[in-house]
Amino acid sequence: MAEGIIGGVGLTHLKVYDQRPGPDDANAGCAHIHALTDEAYFGIAGEGAIELHDVELGFRVVPIVKGTFVQFEAGTLHRSVSSDGLEVMALMGNGGLAERGDARIYFGQEVDGDPKEFERLKDLAKDGLEGALKRRDASTLAYQHLLHLWESDKPAYRLELKRFLGVHQSAIVDRQETFRHVIERGPVKAGEIALNRCAGLAQTGPSLCPEISVAHVGAKTPTLGMCGLLRQVTDLEDLV
Repeated sequence: MAEGIIGGVGLTHLKVYDQRPGPDDANAGCAHIHALTDEAYFGIAGEGAIELHDVELGFRVVPIVKGTFVQFEAGTLHRSVSSDGLEVMALMGNGGLAERGDARIYFGQEVDGDPKEFERLKDLAKDGLEGALKRRDASTLAYQHLLHLWESDKPAYRLELKRFLGVHQSAIVDRQETFRHVIERGPVKAGEIALNRCAGLAQTGPSLCPEISVAHVGAKTPTLGMCGLLRQVTDLEDLV
């Protein structure tokens, strides 16, 4: 049985929330950040964009259509926006570590200072689709203030980005061992396998018996993610 996807990455089909617009009249997901995990989007249907924020480059928007590929590093605050049924395949480093806790939704400084309120808002998606959209709306209200800072006070904007990343890092620091285990089983193991194959090129011996695996992603019931409806590529089955 295959243990994971090539290279130890995570792969997820994402359809960005478009059931109704948020407070800024955009069909979008929650703005959020990762401390450890790089991510990439490959557009497969519809149109939209990803909005990116980091301390060095600030705010920019990357349009996404079918065939667009965009990747960004950990520490980049990002929000997915759909203008016409945007669907992407999302690739995440570290075996999809973001789905194991390396993600924090942006609700603003006041909520970050109130752990109970943060947990309440984060858990709204447990109430179903409408709860997920209410969570998105709460994030959007705070996100609008961040955009205002970008337009009016860039030093304050950058301080806010630094503050938010620091809050997320502090919140997950006690999960380092769990994250390290995932990384070792995913990308580190994949690298070791590749190096062993390279070292064995000059050796003679029995031929490889490679695995062939398949996952039926379309048959999965979507989960209510931060950005939209998610169907993760998991449960790989070996073909014999």
